[in-house]
Amino acid sequence: MNDRMLTASELVAAYATGELSPIEATQNALQAIEARDGDCNAYCLVDADRALEQAKASEIRWRDGNPIGWLDGVPSSIKDMFLTQGWPTVRGSKSIDPDQPWDVDSPVAARMREAGLVLLGKTTTPEIAWKGVTDSPLQGITRNPADPSKTAGGSSGGSAAAVAAGMGELSVGTDGGGSVRIPASFCGIVGLKPTHGRIPLYPASPFGPLSHAGPMARSVDDTALLLDVLSIPDHRDPAALAPPVGSFREAVRRDVRGLIAAYSPTLGYVDVDPEIAEIVAAAVRALSDAGLHIEQTDPGFADPKPAFDILWSSGAAKLLDSFPAGSEERTDPGLRKVWELGKTWSASDYLDATAERAALGILMGEFHTRYDVLITPTVPIAAFEAGHNVPPGSGLSEWPEWTPFTYPFNMTQQPAISVPAGHTSAGLPVGLQIVGPRHSDDLVLAVAKLLEEVRPWAPA
Repeated sequence: MNDRMLTASELVAAYATGELSPIEATQNALQAIEARDGDCNAYCLVDADRALEQAKASEIRWRDGNPIGWLDGVPSSIKDMFLTQGWPTVRGSKSIDPDQPWDVDSPVAARMREAGLVLLGKTTTPEIAWKGVTDSPLQGITRNPADPSKTAGGSSGGSAAAVAAGMGELSVGTDGGGSVRIPASFCGIVGLKPTHGRIPLYPASPFGPLSHAGPMARSVDDTALLLDVLSIPDHRDPAALAPPVGSFREAVRRDVRGLIAAYSPTLGYVDVDPEIAEIVAAAVRALSDAGLHIEQTDPGFADPKPAFDILWSSGAAKLLDSFPAGSEERTDPGLRKVWELGKTWSASDYLDATAERAALGILMGEFHTRYDVLITPTVPIAAFEAGHNVPPGSGLSEWPEWTPFTYPFNMTQQPAISVPAGHTSAGLPVGLQIVGPRHSDDLVLAVAKLLEEVRPWAPA
């Protein structure tokens, strides 16, 4: 095989012909971790021995002609927010004791094992995944493979950096306000937040209706394959959806030419960096040239950040209130402020925010009776200096202020995907976001696939 980073789909094709084995692929991923993770800090735990054991079992299955599925033997990682049997899940926090029994798999970890994926380890997260960049007092700063002086984004920045740097082909992150899509955009990979409940979660997230899990990969095909694995229902999540009617692996091939897309460059209220705006506009023109009917229009809602802040900070406070006494001193200072804010809301405040969330969902449901998908930039800026919650010198104070394209669609629970659209003159990746109506994960993936075909991504 050549030195180009292979996708998961290309790996399994090589397994099938014997050109490459799961052991070789796993060794390559471990070597990449050794070579690159000192700069990126994408992993908080790597278990090489266990990964190679899984790879050996996969190699036997491929040799005997009995692979478990389409991703058997693919080196992968999992964000340190998911319970993973045999490994601590400390969620980036000094207040969680790693020395305790870890004998339960979350639905995400269980499905990955059942499908034969090779789990290399766990990826970094800010404390309890609370913000749009990835750093914590426990695990330090996670940096962007495209430029280690820049942030990888967050809160699934460890997963995005791992995939972008070739330290495993696949990963799974969480997304409560953009946490899969932000780092996917900043690092130049594909990141999908599916319809709420499409991927079962256990234990239930304190962020409740905002919280999603999502696949992260270097291609749309791989994202669809991983979603097939993760979409199997689990009785531990009462909000989990029924099994998909068909496979996302096949749905991604759907012909979407002729469908109607709304293109909203600003949602009507976002200040977008001019270079980002032009990169995304050029990608939209390419989609139009390929046969997608595009109309420039806004959905027609005001910035829902005040309601999002209530829902987000309330969830954070509820979780942090369960931490041991003295945790305040060990907690990320920014998270402490969110904790204190969350304690100020009443039940009536929370219900008002929930009502606003529902109204936004209804508005978007009506919007999608006229437009099959909505296209926006993923983030209005490129990756900024690592180690900061907001871009230095921006005058901003909170992370949601610089990612206004992502959190509205956590509130509406719609599927939304970030796909690479190009890179800035400084070589930093830029993502385009495609949003569909609830339960249209297949459509969102198919439009993303069309963009991938007409605007092939190549790192700068």
